[in-house]
Amino acid sequence: MGCVKVEVTRGVLTATLADDANRNALGAELLSELLAALDRANRDPAIRVVVLTNEGSTFCAGANLKEQSARNESGESTVISDFSTILTTIQRSPIPVVGRIDGHVVGGGNGLAAVCDIAIAREDVKFGFSEVRLGVTPAIISVVCLPKMRRGEAMEAFLRGNRFSAQKAAEYGLISRAVPGGELDAAIEEVVVDLCKGGPNALGIAKRLVYEMGQHDPDEALEWATRLSAECFASEEAREGMRAFLEKRDASWTGSEEQ
Repeated sequence: MGCVKVEVTRGVLTATLADDANRNALGAELLSELLAALDRANRDPAIRVVVLTNEGSTFCAGANLKEQSARNESGESTVISDFSTILTTIQRSPIPVVGRIDGHVVGGGNGLAAVCDIAIAREDVKFGFSEVRLGVTPAIISVVCLPKMRRGEAMEAFLRGNRFSAQKAAEYGLISRAVPGGELDAAIEEVVVDLCKGGPNALGIAKRLVYEMGQHDPDEALEWATRLSAECFASEEAREGMRAFLEKRDASWTGSEEQ
């Protein structure tokens, strides 16, 4: 049956982690299937948004400890290369990735939630960096979690390994916000609708601004942003967007029939 269910509806690819027996742990099969789903989205210009969600009570339980333990015993490499690739793929993808967090988030699952461009969780789910209690550390996910967290909060969460609420995860910056369970679908739909109103190229460039601006010193940043802005305004997408605004109609990329 597979570990990741993929469905495409009206330009939205929904990837559902569905390995409930292993609490959606980051095993080889799940990672391979998730990476394939992301690659499919990036290759298909008709896909405007990716929604990452889960079945079962756990969004993601982190590393698959059965597989990792077996690798230890056999002397195989314990590097989870596909996980690093997934994090990088989401960051570099021009397509917005929305996390619909419908279950608990443990260990490496925090990285999967944090790397989503926008993530909304049910307010009753719990988060926790449990790695130190297993004698390991949240090393890989620190790359995507630490830029979103204040140092003191990250230090406490990483060192204690305790569980905390979805609201606290939002305060930490790991997710965008937490909502009551009955409001989760409506909150996700609202975000997806807004994203589909944005120009596809513009959305990708907006992601680049967030991820890459900090890599430049102030003078270089202004020069880079000015050049990027000029390229955007000169694009056919911008011409269509400005024409649509002036003509008081929806832009062609929205798929609206009211042209």
